[in-house]
Amino acid sequence: MRYSRFFIPTLREVPAEAEVVSHKLMLRAGMIKKLASGIYSYLPLGLMVIRKVEDVVRRCMNEAGAIELLMPSVQPAELWKESGRWNYYGKELLRIKDRHDRDFCYGPTHEEVITDIVRSYISSYKNLPINLYQIQNKFRDEVRPRFGLMRGREFSMKDAYSFDMDDAGANLSYEKMYKAYCAVFEACGLKYKVVEADSGAIGGSFSHEFMVLAETGEDFVISCDSCDYSANLEKAICVNDHKKSGEELLPSEDVATPKAKTVEEVAAFLGMPAEKIVKTMIVRVDEKLVGIMVRGDHEMNEAKVKNYFNASVVELASHAEIEEATGGPLGYSGPVGIKVPVYGDYAVAAMANYCVGANLRETHTININHGRDFEFADVDDFRNANPGDTCCKCGGKYVITKGIEVGHIFKLGTKYSASMNATYLDKEGKRQPFIMGCYGIGVTRVAASAIEQNHDEKGIVWPVQLAPFKAVVTPLSVKEEDVVKNAEAIYNILNNMGLEPLLDDRDERAGVKFNDAELIGIPVRITVGKKTLERGCVEVTVRKTGVTEEVPVAECAHRVKDLLAELSGQI
Repeated sequence: MRYSRFFIPTLREVPAEAEVVSHKLMLRAGMIKKLASGIYSYLPLGLMVIRKVEDVVRRCMNEAGAIELLMPSVQPAELWKESGRWNYYGKELLRIKDRHDRDFCYGPTHEEVITDIVRSYISSYKNLPINLYQIQNKFRDEVRPRFGLMRGREFSMKDAYSFDMDDAGANLSYEKMYKAYCAVFEACGLKYKVVEADSGAIGGSFSHEFMVLAETGEDFVISCDSCDYSANLEKAICVNDHKKSGEELLPSEDVATPKAKTVEEVAAFLGMPAEKIVKTMIVRVDEKLVGIMVRGDHEMNEAKVKNYFNASVVELASHAEIEEATGGPLGYSGPVGIKVPVYGDYAVAAMANYCVGANLRETHTININHGRDFEFADVDDFRNANPGDTCCKCGGKYVITKGIEVGHIFKLGTKYSASMNATYLDKEGKRQPFIMGCYGIGVTRVAASAIEQNHDEKGIVWPVQLAPFKAVVTPLSVKEEDVVKNAEAIYNILNNMGLEPLLDDRDERAGVKFNDAELIGIPVRITVGKKTLERGCVEVTVRKTGVTEEVPVAECAHRVKDLLAELSGQI
């Protein structure tokens, strides 16, 4: 490809809208253009990278025995009502009506559609197992889309679905996908970690996330400093190892706390540590309200609350609901005398003489004790794990790193097959529901994550496997006949060798060409200049290291090939 005939609208300035590195560099490198909030056009360079990711995903999925198909992005409401998700999925589901006033949605995922396909065509155990996948755009109406392709509303995703006869077969399918996902991210040149995860809106019995490690990630990975345990923040288990307080119980007392509402403000006003203050969160769990108590220096984990109650929806109660439940204003809720059952986190259950809201404006109560002043309905793990917490697997200590979720695999069980009557005939001729698995990779997010892990002050440093062009041939002057002739010859040889070169044939200064090549992130640059040609050489520069070497013109193409192989870890 010749630069002069291609479309790469690079920018010199960082767009004001961009927050994270990948967003800034994809805009500056002319890879994407914002159309609306969370919706982007993929410009030619960006599309080339996305297609590279797709190629890796497709190869690894095919090698694992999965079969590609393509399903409609617009789905009828009837299927979602069959599965029970039409009302449950919430506002992220973009609901639309056709001209006949029939309800549809723009698919955020395709469990219902694939289940409908399989129940229509597979009726015998003899046709199992089967794993079907697609690569397609999805739409999720994120409440706050941000970070470019990291958390957009429309995005490209690979989603696969396995169907098995029994748990043993489903576990085998899950293991195959686990290994295939590892192969995908390794082939993309990414540093990643596999963590236990909560199944969330997809459902199912267990799941794992694949997290690309990056300081700019918005997800947190909990790991043990002594064993291989890893989980995301929603899933990480907090063990009940808190020692029971031996304090003498003191009489409770209401204390005025003017202008002190948050944990930090109350702690400062009362001169006590945040861990002696306990928050009472009034939470709607499906159709009922409950109180969840966590220590002031801890955060409530909604996923754990949801799983404890086996609920479909967990959300903070409204202001009116809080006032009705507690008899007091928002921000001063406490457990004493309220109308809803109260559940305590393990850490709170070990405490004595702690401070809570008094259910009165600008008032807190100190020296509160459960068992004397109020009773817990139950005690469990209701909080996020923190650094230094005890590992649930080996007793070591948790550490936290940042990451970006790029893949998620679920063992669904019969969640969809049972509700949608998707069954097969077993060996005894009896009807049985399919045991399902679901496996997703965010294709566009992989591209953005690769930039988060691979960049410097000059721009992107693509892994060879994902680079839109693997090499760029840069003639320093397009007016020097010998320079142009040699540049063209090298470009043609690289092209014939399948090394995907770009020829920068623009009539621009060398600095402009070099800056654009570094911004775009092309792994190897071949600089063709008059002085080096007089020595029978060209300069070959590796983008990742910045190392430049002079190479004889006749050996240039093979040297580039060797460098690309080294960079991709193939030799």
